[in-house]
Amino acid sequence: MIALGPLANLPPHIALEPPLSPSLSSRFSLTIIALALVVAGCDRQAPEEAQGEAALAADKADLSSVIDRSRAGDLMPAMTVSDPAGNQLNLAAAQGTPVLLNLWATWCAPCVKELPQLDDLAGEYGDSLRVITVSQDMGGAEKVEPFFTQMQFEHLEPWMEPDLELGFALESQSLPTTVLYDASGREVWRVVGEYDWSSAEVREAIAEATR
Repeated sequence: MIALGPLANLPPHIALEPPLSPSLSSRFSLTIIALALVVAGCDRQAPEEAQGEAALAADKADLSSVIDRSRAGDLMPAMTVSDPAGNQLNLAAAQGTPVLLNLWATWCAPCVKELPQLDDLAGEYGDSLRVITVSQDMGGAEKVEPFFTQMQFEHLEPWMEPDLELGFALESQSLPTTVLYDASGREVWRVVGEYDWSSAEVREAIAEATR
């Protein structure tokens, strides 16, 4: 499930029907854009309010993301994230243990839906797999801190990167994006979009980095 970019410019066509009125044309265009966002999941480049509305609709859709190994071998970005208290984490320092890196946002319904499963996964694997969730909310701590207080996760930490540079480093324009890295910091696979992190399939896939 990949974010859709701007619509391509199409060559002119012969008019077979009268043109739509400006108001009707505008409503039609907004409908097409909304449907595109639903198909794509959460588009990180849209305004947060629009992203949230599309995410709520996407949460009702049949989202079938798959494990993608086409980027296997890529190094984890050596970037720093922070938490609401000002503590910092250099992702490169996480090497030595397999890492499941998840990019999410509070306005992204599929992201919020899968976070409790990632919290359970972190508890299940303990020290053998580090689950790092990084918020892409531009509001930073103002958005993330109350969200974590409400959700009361047992294992996840409220890491943030409001400048959105991490997503661009991963070359992913959709949320959620989750990447598994081995202990040397090399990508094993990634999932773009909602995924069932409680499944037996995902545990077999994680074994590729933990065995």
